[in-house]
Formats: sequence, C-alpha cells, structure tokens
Amino acid sequence: MAETGARAGGWARRGVRGGLDGLAAVGLAFTNIPLLLVSVVVLALAPVPFLGLALVPWTMTLVRMRTDLERRRASRTGVLVTRPYHPAPEGAVAGGWQRFRWTVTDAATWRDLAWLAPGAIVGSALGAIGVLVPLYGLAGVSLTPVWIWLGTGWYGYGAAWSIDTWPTAVLCLPQGVVILAAGLLAAPWLRRVDAHFAKLFLAPTRAAELRLRVTQLTVTRADTVDAQAAELRRIERDLHDGVQARLVSLSMMIGLADTLIDRKPAEAHKLLAEARESSGTALDELRHLVRGIHPPVLAERGLGGAVRALALSLPVPIAVDVDLPGRPDTPVESAAYFAIAEALTNMVRYSRARAGSVSLHHADGALRIVVADDGAGGADPTAGTGLRGIQRRLAAFDGTIVLSSPVGGPTVITMEVPCALSSPRTTPSFGTD
Repeated sequence: MAETGARAGGWARRGVRGGLDGLAAVGLAFTNIPLLLVSVVVLALAPVPFLGLALVPWTMTLVRMRTDLERRRASRTGVLVTRPYHPAPEGAVAGGWQRFRWTVTDAATWRDLAWLAPGAIVGSALGAIGVLVPLYGLAGVSLTPVWIWLGTGWYGYGAAWSIDTWPTAVLCLPQGVVILAAGLLAAPWLRRVDAHFAKLFLAPTRAAELRLRVTQLTVTRADTVDAQAAELRRIERDLHDGVQARLVSLSMMIGLADTLIDRKPAEAHKLLAEARESSGTALDELRHLVRGIHPPVLAERGLGGAVRALALSLPVPIAVDVDLPGRPDTPVESAAYFAIAEALTNMVRYSRARAGSVSLHHADGALRIVVADDGAGGADPTAGTGLRGIQRRLAAFDGTIVLSSPVGGPTVITMEVPCALSSPRTTPSFGTD
C-alpha cells in the first residue's frame, strides 16, 4: 500500500514539474523571436566596418546563452544535447576579426538561429498544452461548487454538457479528475517531445561530434596524466611522512636498546616493546596505503564481491545487485570500484539517505553502474570535487556519468564504462544481498 502511494505521488510530482517546466517554456518562447529579429538586423549590418565586428559576436553570444539554457532544460528530461561549438581561438578579443570569424564560420551558430522560430512555436504550443490541460482538470476538481453557484454551464464538452441541474454539475468532478490525471501524465512526455525537437537543431552534427570527440580525448589524456602524477605524489608523501618516519624511529629505538641492553636491561626491554608497537603501526599504515592503491578484496573477489564488502562497512543499508558474467580488465575494475566508493561516501556524508542501492550490469560492450539513494537530493557537480573526481577517473577509460538529483531526491548516478569481460565470474565467499 505504501509503495503504491509512493508511486502515485511520484508520477504526480513529475507531472507538476512537467507542467511548471511547460510554463517556463512558454515564457522563454517569447524571447526567441526578439533574439531572431535582432540577429537578422545585426547580420545585415555585418559589412559595416567596426560595427559588425563588435555586434555580431555579442549578439551570437546572447543566442548561445539562450540555446545553452534549452540544452540544460532538455537534459533534465533525460535527453542529452551536447554543446557543439568550436573552441574559441587563442588571442581572440571582443571586437576583433578572429572572434568575428570564429562566430560566423561555426555551423552551430546558424543551426541556433534556425531553431529560434520553430523552437518558439513548438515549445510554446507543447508548454501551453502541458499547463492548460491540468489546470482545466483542476478547475473541475476544486471549483465545481462555484460553477454551480454561478450557473455559467461552460465546464465540459460545450453545450452537450451544460450545467443546469445538480446531477450534471456533480459529473464535472469525475470529468475533472480524469482530465487532471491525463494532463499530469502527459506533461513530462510533452517536455521530452520538445527536448527531442530541440535536439534536431541544437545537437552537434556528425562532423562536430568527431571534432568534440578528439577534443575530449585530448582533455581526458591530460587529466589522466595529471591524476597519475597527483597519485604518485600522494603515495610518495604518505610513504615519506608516515611509514618512512616510523621506520626511522624504529631503527633509532632498536639502536638505543642495543646500547642499553647490558647496562640498563629494563629500559632496553621497554624500548624494544615500543619498537614492536611501532612496527605494528607501520605495518597497518602500509596495508592502508596498499588498499588505497588496489584493494586486496578487489583482486580476490572481483568487482561484485568488493562492492558487497564495501556496502557492508557503511552505516546506511545498501542493496547490491550484480550481474557480471566475467571480470573487466584490472584498470577498469579498479576505476569502477573507486568511483562507486566515492559515490557511496558522498551519499553517507551529504544526502541524509536512509537506504541506497548499487547495480552493476554488463551489456552492449559497456559496464553500467547505477548508484541511487533516497536522500535529500540537490547534488551539484560544481559544488565539490567528489563528482568531478569520479568523472575524471572514468573519462580515462572513455566512461560517462549522468547525474539525476532533484531537490527532495532521489539521487541517481549512472556510470557507463566501455569494456570487455574476460575471466569467468567467481562466486564470493559470503551471501548475496
């Protein structure tokens, strides 16, 4: 019963969000036509010396701000629209020829302009439907007594459903419930239709995707090199400040005990006891350092077993679902494990979640990982280094991360890493979740 109520509340909330997003689409549509008119006038003035060099890039920046907003709105519906623009040339300044040429020679600029008018029409039409239908249903649900008192008789299917008696007035209530439910169900779908329409214009072409792919590989390669260098510096620092310092102290204590063993045996035995304790501490630090590089449980039990062991160590109950017919390559397995560990750590620290889940599956040549929780939501990749660190870690293997975390929850992190599975899966030595 509680689950049914939660599902009903979920689609109702999605419907309300879809309706509000449709209302925003109607409002934003009114900015498209003025932007298009200004752009046409500015492009007509482009041959004018100095004036065109200054106005065209500035106007196209406004257009890109509008289309970038539309891309972000599309991503909230689950439709990913990548930003397609060429990177700005080095040394390009406002009012200069390089910036002007960079703007007008980019095919994405003209695709943005081509979207403004049809995007306004489609966005406002679908947005209006997504808003007006639920409102019409809400009027029948909540304002039936008013219509009866006013005697207007307009609610329903025209004159065929006039309100002139109590029985016909009461029929407005179930009719309003049906229309309200249909409107709330349709509102998110209408937003996705609008997002797919915008994607036809605002997504990169095949050539642009190839160029963006090369740029992404260049950036991820540099990030990988930087991350490896930072990891080596961290290991060196931990060894120097931790284990090495303890070993030096251990050597000094053993040497001092050696000089006191004949003259002051009691103090020598005390120093040897301290040395034994220090050696144990150094061993624990070495084990912790090794686990930070490549956890032994990952090598012994594979990714599924390591994630289960990690979930058991957390204060929040985590359900783990693993369907891996084999094991990824060791670097991919390690990156996936640490990405999951970082996501679960963020969940425990910040989300106030009561429960979470981790799902690992392999399909279509990619490892798919979904980490979810029922916390407060509102996760922002720009507010901290955790999610950005996960993205950099997976990008080294051409992986992607998609975050869905509306305020109020739930938070769902979907990660995909292209890889092949090699050796057969080994069954963990303990029970499954």
